[in-house]
Amino acid sequence: MGHKLVSPTEWTEYPQREFAAWFNQLEGLRSPVLVGTQNGAGIHNLAVFSSVTHVGARPPLVGMVFRPLTVERDTYQNLKETGFYTINHIPSAILKAAHQTSAKYPSEKSEFEAVGLTPEASKEAAPYVKEASISMLLQFEEEHLIKANDTIFLVGAVKELRLPEPAVFGNETVDWAELNGLVVSGLYDYHKVDHLKKLAYAKP
Repeated sequence: MGHKLVSPTEWTEYPQREFAAWFNQLEGLRSPVLVGTQNGAGIHNLAVFSSVTHVGARPPLVGMVFRPLTVERDTYQNLKETGFYTINHIPSAILKAAHQTSAKYPSEKSEFEAVGLTPEASKEAAPYVKEASISMLLQFEEEHLIKANDTIFLVGAVKELRLPEPAVFGNETVDWAELNGLVVSGLYDYHKVDHLKKLAYAKP
């Protein structure tokens, strides 16, 4: 397979939105999740994200990226107001509803109601998605401004896990194919998960 080298001079000639949509795919496949929050008035919010990443396990920490706060970001504002949010993995059966949460609904409108998903109470002010496979409740821990483009990398501490039965707790392999898990490329291209192989711990 041959390769072509592309320089910044070339890619700056492309329209910004077109380049962003294309470049977003080059970072590979990512897990789409639904982030559930609640504002101070008790109104639920639900939004699809694909920027969630593992930060650590002792203590369990998860990071996610927020775009610049140049417009109203209900998810960010809600979790900063209450301190809590949930991350919910999306099974293929609710893909269309999950993707629809990316529409710009007014702050007083719950995306749960708008797209037909069901909020399930956690022990804090943030709802789980009843139809999700694996979910976690997080508490805001810290955030970091990425000065190059004003995005925010936010870190949350996991406070509770919501697992399917039979519970996968303690099992080194979570079978995402069995859970009908999804991955996303770019902004709108979703793919099914197929388990290939589990390899042994590599030693020299």
